[in-house]
Amino acid sequence: MKRLFRFIFSFILFLSSVGVYFTNRLMYMKKKEDQFILKREREAGRLDPIEYENLPKTDVLIPSPFNYHLKTIVFEPHQTNHYIIISHGVTENKINSIKYMKVFLKRGFNAVIYDHRRHGESGGKTTSYGHYEKFDLKAVVDWLKKEKGPKIKIGIHGESMGAATMLLYAGMLEDGADFYIADCPFSDFKEQLAYRLKTEMKLPIKLVLPVADLFLRMRQKYSIKDVSPISVIENIQKPILFIHSQKDDFILPTMSKALFERKKGPKKLYLAVNGIHAQSYNENREDYEKVIDEFLDEFVFCDSEEFLPE
Repeated sequence: MKRLFRFIFSFILFLSSVGVYFTNRLMYMKKKEDQFILKREREAGRLDPIEYENLPKTDVLIPSPFNYHLKTIVFEPHQTNHYIIISHGVTENKINSIKYMKVFLKRGFNAVIYDHRRHGESGGKTTSYGHYEKFDLKAVVDWLKKEKGPKIKIGIHGESMGAATMLLYAGMLEDGADFYIADCPFSDFKEQLAYRLKTEMKLPIKLVLPVADLFLRMRQKYSIKDVSPISVIENIQKPILFIHSQKDDFILPTMSKALFERKKGPKKLYLAVNGIHAQSYNENREDYEKVIDEFLDEFVFCDSEEFLPE
């Protein structure tokens, strides 16, 4: 009996250790240093400090529903009611969004970039891979609509976790933008975690994931199953452009293909030839911008006087 008790106690202790370890890995994923991102974007030529400083912009702190603030910058070089919101990926910050912002500034849009919770200059203590972030994105969209009035036209561009956040926002909360561009999103967080566990750590998925999910529900009040863009994609009626690199081995391009197939209504899929995860723009810049133009012409600007530049 004592041996059985010791075994049960040891097993529970082992499972608890597994649960705490993996939820810590998720909640507190190591982020890139802000200075590293800034240096990387400068050296790659994607950020010109002088050009950036000369852009008319306003710093804003938008309240999150979770009692912290989202550091946001609004760029308004154009007299227009067209705005693009950029939602960055996990471990990145708003500086990484500048290269995408510039694509839309060239096309007559104003732009909003912001830091997700626990990233950059925003508040928040944990990362939830889109679950809580989708409510923060809603706060940004609602703030922009309130500030700019009912005639505003909004697009949202998301990269990686930012793309999943955007799809969760649109599918679970409200289809509140006029179009979406989802660059290398995961379709289902549980499936993504299972793939990464199998690829990186060779661990028993059927044991680890249920334990991690139990501890995540206890510690963060949500389940891994809640973070599933593909489960809500059919709710999104507005146009979506899906982008993914064919060589992405971190989030597989089959996830964007699955989302594209499930999406009803206006949609477009672009599979970039070059680049790995989140490198579709960096490695295929001309084609990337071309497909955005095609998407905007086909689904956004078509037969809509409201979308003509003011």
